[in-house]
Amino acid sequence: MTRLDQVDLSASLQKDEYEERLAAGQRRFEELRLHLGGQTNGGSVGPGLLVVFEGCDAGGKGGAIKRLVQPLDPRHYSVYTYAAPSSRELRHHFLWRFWSKVPGNGGMCVFDRSWYGRVLVERVEEYATTQEWTRAYDEIVNFERGLAAEGTIIVKFWMHVSPDEQLERFNSRKDDPLRKWKLTDEDWRNREKRDLYDEAAEDMFERTDHAAAPWHLVAGDQKKWARIAVLETTIKRIEHGLKLWNSE
Repeated sequence: MTRLDQVDLSASLQKDEYEERLAAGQRRFEELRLHLGGQTNGGSVGPGLLVVFEGCDAGGKGGAIKRLVQPLDPRHYSVYTYAAPSSRELRHHFLWRFWSKVPGNGGMCVFDRSWYGRVLVERVEEYATTQEWTRAYDEIVNFERGLAAEGTIIVKFWMHVSPDEQLERFNSRKDDPLRKWKLTDEDWRNREKRDLYDEAAEDMFERTDHAAAPWHLVAGDQKKWARIAVLETTIKRIEHGLKLWNSE
């Protein structure tokens, strides 16, 4: 059984429990974020926090990010969205465009898509050669391990939804004048290649899941469940990262 097959897409929360855990989680996350940034401990900054989101189209990345950063002062984090590289970016190593956005000590960044595009969309759509995407696994792991060695807390999420739920969300966006901008022709094309993307994702989990930056697969068919899973997992990763930081 693959890792994607093991995701329990029936997972759900009732409204009352969701709201209770959301409030508690956001409160705790705000405390931790202020601590990392040196706002509540005498100005001594902690490690940087980098939260990476990958996953199915319409998998709930945007909603999860919104609830994660909702309690924070907007000066205390940055969110970056990555799509196809520009012509200038293509002249450099594929990791080059991400380096300058990685948070330093005390900082926080959220990446909506990331360097994993090299082994996902660039692999499936053949924008990268086989040699390029196969060597990218080790390049990515070495990159992440280097960041972690400096103290950066890396939290990686794969937001997973069933094909039926994805189709329902696509159709909902298509019919909503305020949300149809979120649906592109590329989303429909990618849906036709779902099996290829799932295969690429499984290889990615196998080759890039490591102790310094493990993958967290989130059941996304119910948005409430997914948002709480992201929030509470991020809190646990920060708490673990702070223990390592303080032990050095």
